[in-house]
Amino acid sequence: MNPPFPPAGAVRLDDWGLIRASGRDARSFLHGQLTQDMLHLPADQARLAGYCSPKGRLLASFVTWADGDDLLLACSADLLPATLKRLAMFVLRAQCKLTDASAERPLWGLAGAAAAAALREAAAGPVWSARRVGETTLMRLPDGLADGQAVPRWLWPGAEPPALPALDAEAWRWLEATSGVARIVGATVEQFVPQMVNLELVGGVHFQKGCYPGQEIVARSQYRGTTKRRAYVVHAAAPLAPGQEVFHDADPGQPAGLVVLAGRCDGAPAAMRHAALVELKIAATEGGTLRLGGADGPPLALAALPYELPAAEAA
Repeated sequence: MNPPFPPAGAVRLDDWGLIRASGRDARSFLHGQLTQDMLHLPADQARLAGYCSPKGRLLASFVTWADGDDLLLACSADLLPATLKRLAMFVLRAQCKLTDASAERPLWGLAGAAAAAALREAAAGPVWSARRVGETTLMRLPDGLADGQAVPRWLWPGAEPPALPALDAEAWRWLEATSGVARIVGATVEQFVPQMVNLELVGGVHFQKGCYPGQEIVARSQYRGTTKRRAYVVHAAAPLAPGQEVFHDADPGQPAGLVVLAGRCDGAPAAMRHAALVELKIAATEGGTLRLGGADGPPLALAALPYELPAAEAA
């Protein structure tokens, strides 16, 4: 029996982890560290946020939401220990305690029509909405894109979600890549300024919130129009992995970009069985052939993003 296409079901997100920030200064501390407005995060909303180095390069990315008086930050499990340690270094006298809550609140990904039917009215919230469902908070994530069809996705922390067909972890990552929303992983730490992976286009950067590490560089990239690289969705018949280099036949000696996220959907047509979000030179999307790993590597086909790039930049 072939796997369903578009993908649907539930999967335990073992490659995600969770940080809890508690204490009266938790919001103000994180407000001064992340690219997002954390002071005014409402209970019914989740937000995307980046954590940058002083050079404006992303050290981590988070899906954030309120849990009573605390804040929760979901990120890639492989970089959680280093991120937690680095954030804790800057707490100093602030009344903020940062802990690893991954065991306390395991994360599940829900996707597709089957999940929407099981969630019923809770599924109806807009993207980035956060709704209480029993003892947990259900977050609506940006849709994946399967051959032109939007596939809804949700993040479910805590207890097991409603009974749903099992969703393969690779298929979830395939949807994650086709959503066009970057998640920084261990292989891509400090590789990207937020604009290089479209973070500001999907609501991950608040430009009026004030200072945070790397803020001047992020703002300069925005207001001086210096963005020469963007993230694009690609499909391939061969597997991809975060951190792999991408080349263009017009300049085969130099990498044209880097894989941000990648996944496999066994139910998809062969040409799109593998999908990735790839950071690329904008000029490399204007013609010619993209290849994975080298000038003679597997070809990559540009696919649709679920949102528009700025008109002056789009190929």
